[in-house]
Amino acid sequence: MRQSTLFTKTRKEAPADEVSKNAQLLIKAGYIHKEMAGVYSMLPLGLRTLRKIEQIVREEMDQIGGQETRMATLHPSEPWKQTGAWDSVDVLFKIQSRTEKEYALGQSEEEIVTPIAGEYGRSYKDLPVMIYQIHQKYRDELRAKSGIMRGREFGMKDMYSFHSSQEDFDRFYQIAKEAYLRVYSRMGLNAKVTEASGGSFSQKISYEFMVLTDAGEDTILYCDACDYCSNVEVAGELKVGDTCPRCGKFELKQAVASEVGNVFDLGQRYPKALNFVYKDVDGEDKYPIMGCYGIGTTRLMGVIVEALADDKGIIWPKEVSPYRVHLVELSGGNADIKLKADALYDFLTQAGVEVLYDDRDVRAGEKFSDAELIGIPTRVVISAKTIAEGKLEVTDRKTGERTMKTEGEVKQLQSA
Repeated sequence: MRQSTLFTKTRKEAPADEVSKNAQLLIKAGYIHKEMAGVYSMLPLGLRTLRKIEQIVREEMDQIGGQETRMATLHPSEPWKQTGAWDSVDVLFKIQSRTEKEYALGQSEEEIVTPIAGEYGRSYKDLPVMIYQIHQKYRDELRAKSGIMRGREFGMKDMYSFHSSQEDFDRFYQIAKEAYLRVYSRMGLNAKVTEASGGSFSQKISYEFMVLTDAGEDTILYCDACDYCSNVEVAGELKVGDTCPRCGKFELKQAVASEVGNVFDLGQRYPKALNFVYKDVDGEDKYPIMGCYGIGTTRLMGVIVEALADDKGIIWPKEVSPYRVHLVELSGGNADIKLKADALYDFLTQAGVEVLYDDRDVRAGEKFSDAELIGIPTRVVISAKTIAEGKLEVTDRKTGERTMKTEGEVKQLQSA
């Protein structure tokens, strides 16, 4: 993509009404556009990044047996009334049509997925089944805040599993847990697994995946020596400085964190309410055990910015960056250098390297400032100096380290 034709432009100042780092930087860099509190449009750079995030999630869910679907966003009111959620879920958007029928905008899909699964899971031989989607969700948040980390409209991966026994659910939970940790690791995040209350979804303990960030809304206790981590709301009498109850080696630390995923053991609540039964091995009717697994995809995008950005701008991990290389030409009006830069862009593009090419007629300082704000992992500079040396100046956005590489070496950056 030539930056001179990129639909969006960077901004010098963040909107005055945005206080969260993720919203400020994403708007300044041209990734998102604010429509109203809690609702943002994804612009070309933002959509490329979001699709990278979604693809990582998709690959990991497929690897553990998940099958992707696309469920309805506009829901009939009847299943919501059957489960009691129509009156008990306070964030549910309710709509009345011209025919006076009532509908809901999906804030979760239990009421939709359970009847669907019930049509196909009629025997114990059909279980377990794991189906998921990556789709938009709508929640009537009274105080939408934290940019794209807590909105009224947002992207989410929600997976649902149905099992013939609690033991099978527990088995699959461990598999899903490891898949979630791989998702976050691939995105450059260090996530911790906490225990927390199931809230409106379940009366049982749920598991949440947390990333340490000052913009978080949760307070956790954790151990650096092992994987112990708990939300302070369910940590009992434990407090900062206490010895870790799991490994007994280190004192517990306290931190603010953002939730980036969760898993709920829903038991038989929804199958019972929506009459999903299957025949067990003895031919008797049974209700399956149901699990729910969520990952906020747009929230993840915001958390990555909050956790990794510096005072110059965004720092994208390579797997979610909109482009792998930010090529900056410093021709200074020299037509020969411009031709060489154009040829390098074509060479890299044809080699399969994702390149944002800053071919704009602006000062070098503006180009460098925008490159740091946009946050693509690798900046490649071509100028009279680099041409004279027969190499290209390559800068790592995260570390600031500069090296000189040949065109062939730069070509390998896509897979590095």
